[in-house]
Amino acid sequence: MKGGLVILWVMFFMPGIRLDAQEVRRVKITDMEKLMSESKHPLVINFWATWCTPCVEELPSLIREVKKHEADSLQLILVSLDDKENFPEKLRDFIRARNYEGTFLWLDETNADYFCPLIDSSWSGAIPATLFLHKKNGYRKFVEAKLSDRTLQDILKEMFRSPSRNK
Repeated sequence: MKGGLVILWVMFFMPGIRLDAQEVRRVKITDMEKLMSESKHPLVINFWATWCTPCVEELPSLIREVKKHEADSLQLILVSLDDKENFPEKLRDFIRARNYEGTFLWLDETNADYFCPLIDSSWSGAIPATLFLHKKNGYRKFVEAKLSDRTLQDILKEMFRSPSRNK
């Protein structure tokens, strides 16, 4: 277990380290909490599943818009809430078939009443759900809905404003 945490830490907290698009890592909610609290980079954390049509429709926009912010060191973390039977083969095949790029995780938790409030107190458990975090300027926004391209672009603009204009 300790070795797995070291690998997870290296993946998220070492600049320039990226997962291959076909890799999907298993994480617990405690790993997600650590990622959210310790990341030095702005984050977009999206919760989705292969069976969720709005989630799948939203993924290409998320990937495309986050890529536009590479200079800002913005990182996209795509957290699957698929059933255990889909991990890792079905998830890997799904990602590979669509040539998706990003960091892919599978949340190994089944009790949404436990893990949802640890991500955001307003989260009912519905997906897609996206958390935007920029610790340097104190930005935090949670959206429990499919994001339109325009809404996503607006949120990312807002996320990268200076701290004085974020308030």
